[in-house]
Amino acid sequence: MKSFTDQNNSEIDNLNVISRFSQSRFEELHLKYNESLNMLAILVIHSTRLGPALGGCRFRPYTSLEDAIIDAMRLAHGMSYKAALCHLPLGGGKSVIIQTPTMLDRNKVFSTFAQYVDELKGRYIVAEDSGTSVADMDIIRHVTPYVTGDSRQRYSCKDPSPMTALGVRRGIEAAVKHHLKRNSLAGIHVAIQGVGNVGYHLAKELHQQGALLTIADFKTETTLRCAKEFHAKTVPAHEIHKVNCDVFSPCALSNAINADNLDEIEAKIIAGSANNQLESPLFAKHLSQKGILYAPDYVINAGGLIYVGGQYANQSEPTARENIENIYQTLMFLFEKAQKENITPLEVANTIAEQRLQLSN
Repeated sequence: MKSFTDQNNSEIDNLNVISRFSQSRFEELHLKYNESLNMLAILVIHSTRLGPALGGCRFRPYTSLEDAIIDAMRLAHGMSYKAALCHLPLGGGKSVIIQTPTMLDRNKVFSTFAQYVDELKGRYIVAEDSGTSVADMDIIRHVTPYVTGDSRQRYSCKDPSPMTALGVRRGIEAAVKHHLKRNSLAGIHVAIQGVGNVGYHLAKELHQQGALLTIADFKTETTLRCAKEFHAKTVPAHEIHKVNCDVFSPCALSNAINADNLDEIEAKIIAGSANNQLESPLFAKHLSQKGILYAPDYVINAGGLIYVGGQYANQSEPTARENIENIYQTLMFLFEKAQKENITPLEVANTIAEQRLQLSN
């Protein structure tokens, strides 16, 4: 077993990581390699100022080590801000296991990864994320106590995806109320990009509220399932952002709003579950100038964190669910303050988070 955390900085400098690390005031970055499994894992702690850093573990392929590190760093940063906005006694962290075709024994992969988590002695608490599951958290639990969201948790919903979707639905309701002056989602047209775990449950939530849905996903069977269950229209995945709708809801991976499609978006509101939806934070101002209301991603998608964080902190399940419902009030506050101060909701959210994390000057 090898650790790359103590190697000289030249290799990391070449990855364009050191400047990001220092500018955003990260606390720890660990690269761990297991030769027998050919397994490379990245663990990032952004902040433990408010409590242990909680964040999911991603298990997916990456085109480069730099992409994997930067993804983990961006996600850990967002987790810190998310916890701060939600008044949770938690910091922000994230981990990535770079998936390769030879990683067929999940028990060995996640048992080894759990050893890395255990070495951090509680500074980082792992949960599930893209590519990982409750079963993987169960494997980790056999090695380290620093995990949440496994099947032994007492909450009724073991998978946090429906709770994330609940929070996003409440956030969409807040955005629709503020921006469109509508008290109901009945008849509101929502275009959902990605109907996997969270996106599917969000489609279900919105359908139950009477919303009209257009959906897209790269997986045909997933798209057809939602189309059938929720009477949703379908469009090709590369066209979903162009749909003329009330709400565009990115629920897939990062950078849904990027330089290539920024001026093609026809929605009045952008509100979804994906992390790091904006390729650049500067795009928030551009969207605002176009009259598009952007709900900060790390606020609207906080339901999953609130839920697994509540389990780890031994909160009652009704309390955790109530805190998820409060995403509505949090976003209404951000929208109203942004309108009053003529800035974007993202700027308001960032300022509040940085003050609570004591990062602002």
